[in-house]
Amino acid sequence: MELPILYQDDYVVAINKPHGLLVHRSPIASDVQVFALQLLREQLGQKVYPVHRLDRKTAGVLLFALSKECLVNISNQFMAGTVSKKYLAIVRGYTLLSDVIDYPLVNDAGTSQEAVTRYTTLGYGEIPYTLGKHATQRYSLVLAEPETGRKHQLRRHFSHIFHPIIADRPNGCNKQNKFFKEQFQMDTMLLHAHNLSFLHPINTSNISITAPIGSEFQRMLTFLNLDESFKSYIKSTTSLP
Repeated sequence: MELPILYQDDYVVAINKPHGLLVHRSPIASDVQVFALQLLREQLGQKVYPVHRLDRKTAGVLLFALSKECLVNISNQFMAGTVSKKYLAIVRGYTLLSDVIDYPLVNDAGTSQEAVTRYTTLGYGEIPYTLGKHATQRYSLVLAEPETGRKHQLRRHFSHIFHPIIADRPNGCNKQNKFFKEQFQMDTMLLHAHNLSFLHPINTSNISITAPIGSEFQRMLTFLNLDESFKSYIKSTTSLP
């Protein structure tokens, strides 16, 4: 399996991580034998160091350093909050046009940590399917920008405001997840790490890396009448020649 490379130089490399691929070995998935770290190391023929993490179910931009010095530099940028992270998500219901989710999250050690997510709604979609008491189903395409980096932050934050990400388990809506699996044969979590921007660890130039969405995300945009909203967003972020 060859990983799609989005950006590469002598110091860093970024891939478009597929949905379902672990970044590295984890005790919670001891049966898994293939990881992004291992695949990329073999693909490049050299050591690579993951700078940050993406959930197994989250696709998109995943950055690696090619030396320990570069790892430390970019890790410090993450800790300082100067790295820009933009995610695309499809969630249940109609979200506000924009909002800030400021809601502390408890980590695995039981400690409450500050967690802040800003989001903007890119578009609304509605489909004529009955589920429960609702004759139609409504969805939102959102651009989420986490200001902190807590475990499963976006998944937990959107669940907290009652707009769970589609196909998220266990934070999502079981009825919606079952509906998508039965109606569309779709169980890919609709969360995509779309863009990552940081300062190059050597020359301090601004680096902005964007990952194209996967086929299932695109298929759902079309089914849910969100495709035009997505195209408008992409157009607005693309520089004219």
